[in-house]
Amino acid sequence: MKKILLIATGGTIASKHSKDGLCPQIAAERILDYVPGVQAFCRPRAIQACNIDSTNMEPGHWKLLVDMIRQHYEEYDGFVIAHGTDTMAYTGAALSYMIQNSPKPVVITGAQKSIDLEITDAKTNLTDSFLYAADESSSGVQIVFGGKVIAGTRAKKIRSKSYNAFESIDYPYLAIVQDMRIIRYIPPMPFPEPVRFFHHLNSNIMLMKLIPGITPAALRFAFENYDGIILESFGVGGIPSSIAEEFYRLREAYPDIPVIIATQVAHEGSDMTVYEVGNKIKRQCGILESYDMTLEAVIAKTMWMLGKGTPVEEMERDFYRRINYDIIFERG
Repeated sequence: MKKILLIATGGTIASKHSKDGLCPQIAAERILDYVPGVQAFCRPRAIQACNIDSTNMEPGHWKLLVDMIRQHYEEYDGFVIAHGTDTMAYTGAALSYMIQNSPKPVVITGAQKSIDLEITDAKTNLTDSFLYAADESSSGVQIVFGGKVIAGTRAKKIRSKSYNAFESIDYPYLAIVQDMRIIRYIPPMPFPEPVRFFHHLNSNIMLMKLIPGITPAALRFAFENYDGIILESFGVGGIPSSIAEEFYRLREAYPDIPVIIATQVAHEGSDMTVYEVGNKIKRQCGILESYDMTLEAVIAKTMWMLGKGTPVEEMERDFYRRINYDIIFERG
């Protein structure tokens, strides 16, 4: 049977009540005790990476997870990460860029209710994740939650309390898990190159959500203090006239800072060529756009590009290179 390593990070799945509310308290080995049935189809072991609310998840924790997986990569056939739901999509995206071409699955899961409760989604999610991690055809980084298998770069938490908390944005589920069976919709992705681990991220990026009436002051602060800027624009993407003049000036003054235009709309992505407010500024300022990528993927990919020192002239190539199903648009 496949050897699967559970890496626990805390989150709701491991939480108990304290005087101030739920907080992670259940250790990794104890989490395994709640799903004894997984031993029928795999050989599980558990280790603790951290024990935090996922609100406190940071790039340093992603590096820790990558280090732990690399350290144990030859010993195990697959990995399951027990994680809080609030930042799970960010972690799924980050690990997709930090662990590339992995023939061994890295599965991220969690729960909306603690695993020690009588009524909980935790046991099903965890069992499904072990089942998927132990399957011969599984590979790469995925989130398994609510019976859905979602590419690590495509997941978004869309409900704060319901069990069906996650959706795959603008891409089909890779598979579903139903009655202890895996039903695959997307064939496993072939990896022509060996697994590669990346350990460096640059988290000094700013996400700025545009609002009606936004003033240039925030834009100046972003260019003066950050190594990368993501502008979450309206609709298919554009720069409002209230900051356009300042944007042109700052772009000329800081040509080496990558600027990515994303959209506040959850589905169907950006297309800056549609309207004058986007088309003109994209042509003249050499900015990137997210197209159908999730915001979580855009953030993680920007950190990864900057962390590995991608030269400014190669950023377009890196950003539009498809990794773990993150983007449909692809430039040669």
